[in-house]
Amino acid sequence: MSHVAAIRGLVQLLMLVPLLSFADDSLSVAVASNFHGTVTEIATGFTRATQIPVNLSSGSTGKLYAQIVNGAPYDIFLAADVARPKLLEAGGLAVSGSRVTYAVGALVLWSADVALSGEDCHEALMSGNYRRLAMANPKTAPYGLAARTFLQSVDAMEATSDRVVLGENISQTLHFVATGNATLGFVALSQLRSGLPVETACQWPVPASSHAALDQQGVILSRSAKPAAAHEFMAFLRGVEAAAILERSGYTVP
Repeated sequence: MSHVAAIRGLVQLLMLVPLLSFADDSLSVAVASNFHGTVTEIATGFTRATQIPVNLSSGSTGKLYAQIVNGAPYDIFLAADVARPKLLEAGGLAVSGSRVTYAVGALVLWSADVALSGEDCHEALMSGNYRRLAMANPKTAPYGLAARTFLQSVDAMEATSDRVVLGENISQTLHFVATGNATLGFVALSQLRSGLPVETACQWPVPASSHAALDQQGVILSRSAKPAAAHEFMAFLRGVEAAAILERSGYTVP
């Protein structure tokens, strides 16, 4: 290799150093789909206060849990339930004592179908005045499980079974309704608060008493290479600035 080529290679390597450092300093957070928009705003405030960048990866709680069990290199897991964080803690994959309830969600029956404008979403569901009903997969998404529990509580499982379309997560469920592929859908209140691509035709808050509480818990993962920064983020998530964002986004702050 010529002297000039060697110098050029060294310069290119040095140019990469800041990028590599930035990547090393970033916190990697796995977040349930319903919380993605809210945590994006919270992460922006955290980075502004600490200069620590945050990389977010969203998906259904069940799928993210499976990724973590199979070795995905996340630092923090913000689930939409209690069960998966508990399992990670019990299995030694989460830092003992780091598990906290960071928010409590709410389930809403929602429609963008103009035929239901000004109508009662709940009445449309119970009367069968709809083509398709969207909900997240109950096996992987806590909001989908809550929706199924509600349907069971009002003896509507049999009547809806042949018209249900399952979203991989709550984001896909919202998409089904927004695009008209479903007349009605069970979505998160936080999604409706974050701004919608279409006008709301009707919405109905599903009684919290009709399903298990949507307590959303987070944990610091044992394989995190940045435990100090992860603790900082979890503390920020439970602070005053984050609480204001949570409430504005439709969550109850524990």
